[in-house]
Amino acid sequence: MRLYKTRSGLVVQHENQFYRAPTDDWDYLVNEDNLHEYLAQSIATASPSDECRTWVETGLMAPIGQQEVWAAGVTYLRSRDARMEESRKSGGDNFYDRVYDAERPELFFKSTALRVVGPGGSVRIRRDSSWNVPEPELTLMITTSGKIVGYTCGNDMSSRSIEGENPLYLPQAKTYDGAAALGPCLYIPAAPIDPETTIGLVIRRGGAVAFEGQIQINQMKRQHTELVSFVYRECSFPHGCFLMTGTGLVPPDDFTLLPGDVVQITIAGIGTLENPVAE
Repeated sequence: MRLYKTRSGLVVQHENQFYRAPTDDWDYLVNEDNLHEYLAQSIATASPSDECRTWVETGLMAPIGQQEVWAAGVTYLRSRDARMEESRKSGGDNFYDRVYDAERPELFFKSTALRVVGPGGSVRIRRDSSWNVPEPELTLMITTSGKIVGYTCGNDMSSRSIEGENPLYLPQAKTYDGAAALGPCLYIPAAPIDPETTIGLVIRRGGAVAFEGQIQINQMKRQHTELVSFVYRECSFPHGCFLMTGTGLVPPDDFTLLPGDVVQITIAGIGTLENPVAE
């Protein structure tokens, strides 16, 4: 089951049918601990709507309301290796090696909804950064009580030249206008997502493929519930929270995004999030 936020209202997709959601209050709806059951009951006696299908096809928005977006780092071995290499000259490589095996994960605040773009929106690279990459990440939707109720595609844009210069520059490398993208929907399964689910990344430049890769989420070092438990230890989220769970897809060190590139992130069961890089 999928939940879409559109310019005309909220839409539930079940199989290949589209239904009007029981409410257009996004923050109320996604904060429901039994979201799958609630939506299933709401469409059980409803009629499919071609109008709702059109809303999805023509008016998608980022699937976020007043939720904060947080992110986890160094949760895949490839990410650890990349972070170590980019920070070696500054002497910060040891920090990434240690956090990969530490009890406490790397977690950071990523974005408010204001800085998040949706499907088709332009992500940005910082003008003061010379090395920039997308980071395709399975993103969790977590309720106020700490329950994972849904999943979406996330792009945690990263300024590697800034983070590599000094690990203390992480907030500047990660948090700026257009540095996060979510979508195309909130995937709401009856059970936790299959650990063999694949994340795919394609970066196109001038119509040609500049980078392509894929990885299964079972390559993550940490469990989703483990990451959630640390985020919620001393933080409260009255509208719930999104958590990007880290990336295992890292382009080679000689690659950097350019204006006009198109980033496509595909996660099985969720769909494809596509964003151009702002000119």
